[in-house]
Amino acid sequence: MTDQTVEYRPRRIRWVAAISAAAVVVLFTVLSFGLHGATGEGPGQFARGDQTAMIGLGVLTGLGILALTRPRVRADAEGVRVRNVIGSYQLPWSVVRAVRFDRNSPWAMLELHDDETVAVHALQAVDKGYAVDGVRTLRAFHAGT
Repeated sequence: MTDQTVEYRPRRIRWVAAISAAAVVVLFTVLSFGLHGATGEGPGQFARGDQTAMIGLGVLTGLGILALTRPRVRADAEGVRVRNVIGSYQLPWSVVRAVRFDRNSPWAMLELHDDETVAVHALQAVDKGYAVDGVRTLRAFHAGT
């Protein structure tokens, strides 16, 4: 392989997460407009701060959903860098035994020489051809070592 660097990020989950995050923020904002008047039979009253807090909760929930768009894999002739929703790995190709994308697996995996595996969430089965292309590219980099 040449001295190039490739990067793959999941496609479908990015669309789903963005739409879901926007929908949650809109939903919480609409619900916040219903927070006015008495809280029930007691003396409590909903105030402007309660509405603001509800919108804030919607924004925080939306940001949590957008965390699902974090996965990325970058590879070059030296090694591979995997960033998943939680956790990151930087591995030289010398520690990678194989790049796997098993049937019925939700994402690609890096099989390491010490019998461990590293999930590559950036290459997801739902992305079909894009994920297959990414796995083939990673395998080509791996074969070049």
